[in-house]
Amino acid sequence: MATIEKRIRNGETSYRARYRTPAGVQRSKVFTRKIDAERFLTTVEAAKLTGAFIDPALSKATVREWAHQWLDGQAHVKPTTYARYEGIVRKHLDPVWGHVPLGKVTHADVQAWITAVSKSHSPSSVRKMHRVLSLVLDMAVKDGRLVRNVAKGVNLPRPIKHEHRYLTHAQVDALADAIAHPTDVSKHVPLADRQRDTYRLIVLFLAYTGLRWGEMAALRVGRLQFARRRAVIIESVTPVAGQGLVWGTPKTHQRREVPIPRFLLADLEAHVHGKTSDQLVFTGVRGGEVLRVSTFSAALATAAQAIGVPGLHPHELRHTAASLAIAAGADVKVVQQMLGHASATMTMDTYGHLFEDRLDEISDAMDAAREANRYRLASAAQLGVSEPNSPGSEDRR
Repeated sequence: MATIEKRIRNGETSYRARYRTPAGVQRSKVFTRKIDAERFLTTVEAAKLTGAFIDPALSKATVREWAHQWLDGQAHVKPTTYARYEGIVRKHLDPVWGHVPLGKVTHADVQAWITAVSKSHSPSSVRKMHRVLSLVLDMAVKDGRLVRNVAKGVNLPRPIKHEHRYLTHAQVDALADAIAHPTDVSKHVPLADRQRDTYRLIVLFLAYTGLRWGEMAALRVGRLQFARRRAVIIESVTPVAGQGLVWGTPKTHQRREVPIPRFLLADLEAHVHGKTSDQLVFTGVRGGEVLRVSTFSAALATAAQAIGVPGLHPHELRHTAASLAIAAGADVKVVQQMLGHASATMTMDTYGHLFEDRLDEISDAMDAAREANRYRLASAAQLGVSEPNSPGSEDRR
């Protein structure tokens, strides 16, 4: 049972409120006024009845202690994701929040921190920092150390939407030719002719399949199904700081099949001729080793500059594949499957504006279907043939 003990020391009166936690552990807190002690105990007893009680001793753990315990529980995420989490904890959470007890973190403090880091970091980086802190506090709530997550509901900087660049068919061909046959060799990365042919094929392959770089770099010969014109994507490889190359599943952990255009088949078959099924399709200069994106990017940047598309990044070939597929008539679900997005919503969020460009095609197709239907009905009437109304036909005169 909760009690209040009156104490007088050195002529000053105080009131110690004693209570037991739901676990039976005795706790106490000292107040200068009896009314405050009474109000505190009323709050404690109400919290115990509703299941909202938090033992103050549990919330004394520091953010640093809890953040590192949270990190220890992230072994299930991809190595690249873990490396990003660890970097944020080490560089941004520990220096600012490390010494602060969980129970002392306030919503206002988090908002002030977000405002401060927004002055020196991009909106995207700030949002990632906030997410990690919020995940750490979320676990503290679930563990019964906090009543609520005070990081939720803070005002975050709006993410900057970068305009994607989409190459046309002609630009893709020009880029592939430029990387294989540079007009000014002095400005290009020195490469053997065979490697330049490989780079040419990579440009075309990425621009027409939409693979992520890590998926392409991990693609093995046995996963190219030439008869079905498919590439089976079940693996990805990524460089991680301090760990070297890390192999794993694709970004969404899902196996998928990606269509290969017919015009690429002959070049692909010639490229992998003589390789075993478990060898990599595309390799580095020395052969057999994983092709690093940094190595390819240098050659790509020079070729892109030569055709008037400066600063082109390999990932923009993935965006190009999406735009070319949409322009060719692919619907959102097909594009989602091709790119390996977790949901059609993600595909629409990224490329929805490209589908809007095809709205006229829909109305034109409906116009054509309507006129064809009217012509068919008119022809039937002239021949004296009566037809039942079919879905989409009209019965207007």
